[in-house]
Amino acid sequence: MKVIMKRELKNYFKNPIYYVGILLIFFEVFQIMQPYLQLHYWESDAQVEAAKLEHIGDADVMDGYFPSTEKEQIEIAMPDICRDLNEDSGISKEETDQMTKMFLEEGYSQEEIMNYLIEHYDYPNADYYFQEAELRQGTAEEVNAYMDEKFSQMRYSEYFAKKYTDFAGLFFVFFSSILMAFLFLQDTRKNTYELLHTKPVSAWKYVTGKIAGGFTALLLPLTVMTGVFTFLCMHRGMEQGFPVAVWDVFASAAVYILPNLLMVICVYALTAFFFKNPLPATPLLILYMLYSNMGSIGPDGNYGYFGRPLAIIVRFPGLFLDTTPPPLALMNQTALLIAAAVIIWVCVRTWKKRRVFG
Repeated sequence: MKVIMKRELKNYFKNPIYYVGILLIFFEVFQIMQPYLQLHYWESDAQVEAAKLEHIGDADVMDGYFPSTEKEQIEIAMPDICRDLNEDSGISKEETDQMTKMFLEEGYSQEEIMNYLIEHYDYPNADYYFQEAELRQGTAEEVNAYMDEKFSQMRYSEYFAKKYTDFAGLFFVFFSSILMAFLFLQDTRKNTYELLHTKPVSAWKYVTGKIAGGFTALLLPLTVMTGVFTFLCMHRGMEQGFPVAVWDVFASAAVYILPNLLMVICVYALTAFFFKNPLPATPLLILYMLYSNMGSIGPDGNYGYFGRPLAIIVRFPGLFLDTTPPPLALMNQTALLIAAAVIIWVCVRTWKKRRVFG
């Protein structure tokens, strides 16, 4: 097993695609994670105001924005809604002012307001303005208080770890779906394949050696990159007085990335041993990634990312300090490990049946 594993590692270390891919992943992840490494406490309202964005689609706490309450969303959105009604529908300002006052005093919900506007004015665009008002830029005191509240629930390094896992996991799964084709490509050539089945090496040692070699080739750069981002996270956290722990980024990567990479390798192994060619697995894995990255309708009836059974990508969408694992994510990662173990067993049995030696 060790000999097979070392051989596979040497093969990858000689492959230029291996190094190019790793460098690209590091560059892309660093570009994405850089704003989260710039999080800091705000010293004045002027500093917050200077960070104001024209379009808040990508706004986050690093820009001084945080979630609005439903009442605040209504207060922010109503002037724009009233402007539309004044300009496009010819509704008088007195009427829209009176309507806004009624909504606020009687405690209308967003849904009730949207239904009212559709029923009385045939106006369907209120939802757009409510979505635009989901975030608001606060004062320095408000943003700092929001951050302190969030850090009382989880450490800065825990929030950072989830965002890191989101993007590092996405890129590594895509990278492994290309790179792991080389793991079995040479061995499934006709002359090599037949020769291997005459060797005295056991099926268990051969299969586990191949899979361990491919897994280690991915584990090494992931470990180094995770160490670099752990250092950057710890440096920023301690500099700003944020709560941090050195194991958070490593733990998140181990739970939410490693089982996915193992599953990718196992899919290649199963395809290679069944069809004597690993390449048919490549388009299947692309479809598998699309399936894993798709959103769905959640329990609340809204569309979003909630995770899918046996998904090989775990995403953590949303604001930096509101990042939470998808429902049943830990159960899904456990199921991936069980599925990988079953696939390894099937591969061993398949390889053993085709042996000639002994």
